[in-house]
Amino acid sequence: MTTTRRERGFLFEDFEIDRTFDHHWGRTFTAAESMVFATSTMHYNPLYFDDEYARSVGFTRAPVIPFLVFATVLGLSVEDLSEAGGPFLGLEDLRYGQTVYPGDTVRASSVVVAARPSASRPGWGIVEWETTGTNQREEMVIRYRRTNLSRRRAQAEEEPRC
Repeated sequence: MTTTRRERGFLFEDFEIDRTFDHHWGRTFTAAESMVFATSTMHYNPLYFDDEYARSVGFTRAPVIPFLVFATVLGLSVEDLSEAGGPFLGLEDLRYGQTVYPGDTVRASSVVVAARPSASRPGWGIVEWETTGTNQREEMVIRYRRTNLSRRRAQAEEEPRC
């Protein structure tokens, strides 16, 4: 049996300003994974694993840890934005909206807000996206801007992807 390798992701030239990517996967959070995330990251704030405590400070129950929401939304965007390769350069303007609770499903979309050739790395460009995560009611749960290096098409043809 012969398999054909399919290159995934987009290159610098594909990131036109204002292009929108509706990332096709969504993710439904569970209480168990939030607990595992809290434990494995040593995030022992009772707000995220004690329903009674969460209610005492104004929540309906223990919410999903916001950093897990961030990591998940970032992961949902990788296939479209950075899977073709390119180092992560930074994140800014991170804002949380509606609280995410176990049982909520989050989806993500990203808009290209800036793109320019790299002055210091020939064959590469710098791309910035604004990514928004929304819940099943289309309410914003997270928004941030991130920047990556992105290979230019000519560079990608010369170097195989990892």
